[in-house]
Amino acid sequence: MKQNFTVRHGALDGVEAFLSVAQHRSFRRAAAELGVTPSAISQAVRAIEARVGAALFTRTTRSVGLTEAGERFLSRAKPAFEELVAASEVARDLGRRPTGLLRLSVPRAVVPILLQPLIASFCQAYPEIEVEIAASAELVDLAAEGFDAGVRLGQFIAADMVAVRLTPPFPFVIVGNPAYLARAGRPERPDDLRQHACVRLRRSNGALATWTLNDKKRVIEIAVPGPFIANDFTTALGAALEGIGLAQVPEPVAADAVAAGKLVRVLEPFAAVVPGVFLYYPDRQQVMPKLRAFIDHVKSRSQAVRLARTKRS
Repeated sequence: MKQNFTVRHGALDGVEAFLSVAQHRSFRRAAAELGVTPSAISQAVRAIEARVGAALFTRTTRSVGLTEAGERFLSRAKPAFEELVAASEVARDLGRRPTGLLRLSVPRAVVPILLQPLIASFCQAYPEIEVEIAASAELVDLAAEGFDAGVRLGQFIAADMVAVRLTPPFPFVIVGNPAYLARAGRPERPDDLRQHACVRLRRSNGALATWTLNDKKRVIEIAVPGPFIANDFTTALGAALEGIGLAQVPEPVAADAVAAGKLVRVLEPFAAVVPGVFLYYPDRQQVMPKLRAFIDHVKSRSQAVRLARTKRS
């Protein structure tokens, strides 16, 4: 049967007083060190002796010494108490300034187009913070998996999370290799997709994702056919580049390939627009400085990008 190994309530009370008396061999000097009265120190030591069930000190009018039980208690209690103090200092340090390990859960496709430049500038600005990125298509439980924050498309973020915008809204575009389009023809209407080879996407829950389009502000969901199934947008884009078929991916993911002429956008009037990509984290009363620094950095970078776009326009 599993046992409950918990520290008994009050078991640590008086340990600091004991250690101070043991160090100074004096109740009065221990009281001065801890900023309390000698009477308070005596009461604390008597209480811990009562809990232990043995005398820890031998006292005379001239001196204070340790009993054998006191020596053994000191040998175990001193390093343990010092470790507790050190642990408190480490935790306090993490709560005071931006330092420590920042763990982020992100979709694989987001890393090269969004996070790499952002992380590079953040690491330069905050050298005492270590950044760990876990690239995964799965929607993880941040708290249960030990993540400080995540990055996801806005429509997949739970309502009880705090969300910080990373990108403006953008369309989900349908793209194809020019050679594939020359061979199979360009779709002109959403229904034409049923006659095309499409790269499908399997969600983390195991279901195959439908393709979402807009037809005169009416949302259309189409279960497309196709010879290839991917688990993330990066793989789906790669399949389209190889001419396997059409793929529906976030516009920023396909932007470079489209600009280079390696892929062509089709059915553009029917593209569905999504809210964009967001950084999200649990709604806590107090955000750790390492995460607050990252949030502020994200906001600062986003503002700089918006200003640059305004000047160009």
